[in-house]
Amino acid sequence: MMNIFMDAAAHLKNPSVLSAEKKGCKIVGYTCSFMPGELFHAAGMLPYRMRGIDTQSMEIGDAYYGPYICTFPKCILQLAGEGRFSFLDGLVLTPGCDAMRRLDECWRKAGEDYKGIVPSFFHYFDVPHKIENHGMNWFVEEIKRLIASVESHFKVTISEDALKESIRIYNKGRRLLQQLEQMRTVDNPPISGTQAFAVAVAGTVMDREGYNRLLENLIDELKGKTGAKNGKKRLMVVGSISDDISLIHLIEDCDAIVVNENLCFGVRHETDEVSETGDPVNALAQRYLANSVCPRMFGNYKQRLSILKEKIETAKVDGVILQNVRFCDLHGSENGLFERDLEASGTPCLRLEREYGPLVETGRVEMRIDAFLERIA
Repeated sequence: MMNIFMDAAAHLKNPSVLSAEKKGCKIVGYTCSFMPGELFHAAGMLPYRMRGIDTQSMEIGDAYYGPYICTFPKCILQLAGEGRFSFLDGLVLTPGCDAMRRLDECWRKAGEDYKGIVPSFFHYFDVPHKIENHGMNWFVEEIKRLIASVESHFKVTISEDALKESIRIYNKGRRLLQQLEQMRTVDNPPISGTQAFAVAVAGTVMDREGYNRLLENLIDELKGKTGAKNGKKRLMVVGSISDDISLIHLIEDCDAIVVNENLCFGVRHETDEVSETGDPVNALAQRYLANSVCPRMFGNYKQRLSILKEKIETAKVDGVILQNVRFCDLHGSENGLFERDLEASGTPCLRLEREYGPLVETGRVEMRIDAFLERIA
């Protein structure tokens, strides 16, 4: 069972994607956790979170982006130029940050030189940076605009009842992930950080019903079990976007165990459920925008710090690795604040700047982690 999660997390294609292709089910990629996957699920499609794993070259990404920018969108553009996302029937791009905003224009421009890489459905989904009333109203309208575009392009209907059912299914997955997170808080967790992170990442690229069934079976299998007593330092990984399970594996290879993450591809966006009563569009807007766990959201640093401190206490964390992809202004800046405030409250921190995914400098990262573990020994 774990192999299914690991495979989905480690490769661009997984059985859900292959099955969708075989059945003629539309697959729509999206770039940000602020995009409600329930919309495409309600339309009978497979929502697929975009990733840059398996990148071997940066020739195309560098040509359209230049060298001094986050490598995550560059890796996605590289794979797009190579035709690795040919299975997508559509794409929704979101301005999670300015580098991701530019992915819209860079992908369109690259499409002039690499024919066929721009899906016929190519939608820009804007997200406000504040949750005040005007921002929430704006976000509601953006969701309605996306629904109208999907219905028009794919000749489908996203009904209120279908949305409510999709919300119910997604909420079930969120509750299951929280059960799995609770299992990681014990002294000897029955699941490694690498495995738990793979489970979370897999949920962004698998069909939700199948994912829920597998996750439910995994939790039943782990109930009542504890891992081997090891005495390893309990670490938490925080910061900018990471969907690469090898990063968590690298940390755990340094004789530590990752018992919690606060990453864009982890469970931090799965803590709050969508209301299952009232208007489903408003419920989606309230849940996705008000969940301000990303530094792109203005004025909510204290809330994000409080969430970290609560997780540190619950999971009995010994130290925090504050990682960010090079040139990530949002997380790079906020990690500095986290380091100041967490160290002041007695939690050792390691700030780690790195390249995204397969471009991680393994030796340097290992050396930094080893030194950090000696510090908190």
